[in-house]
Amino acid sequence: MVKVLDASALMAYLEKETGYDKVRDLFIKASESGKHILMSTVNWGEVLYVLIRDHGLEEAQKIEKIVETFPIEFVPVDLAIAKQAALYKAIKKLPYADCFVAALAKTHKGELVTGDKEFKLIENEIKVIWV
Repeated sequence: MVKVLDASALMAYLEKETGYDKVRDLFIKASESGKHILMSTVNWGEVLYVLIRDHGLEEAQKIEKIVETFPIEFVPVDLAIAKQAALYKAIKKLPYADCFVAALAKTHKGELVTGDKEFKLIENEIKVIWV
């Protein structure tokens, strides 16, 4: 099943925080299998924002170059994802950026990889892999 990466999971990996090992193992499996992990461009933007805020623009750009080598496919928002994200925002009251990763996972019938407890609200709809 396709894996869909949340910003919190990628940040855990980049900052070597709790969940680092699980995300590293997912990257290794994805590289070995040739199956990329999906990530919404909205959530990638969230990661970039945190990197710039915490490390400065120059360091964030260096990290960005490294991330480009990871087995991640960045998926732009299309109409189906935007509509599903709107439903999650209106009905489940998830934070806006989180709605996009949830929508991406739902529309691709994927497993959401996250450390963000907000996703407990949708565990009955989407399989969640906790890091």
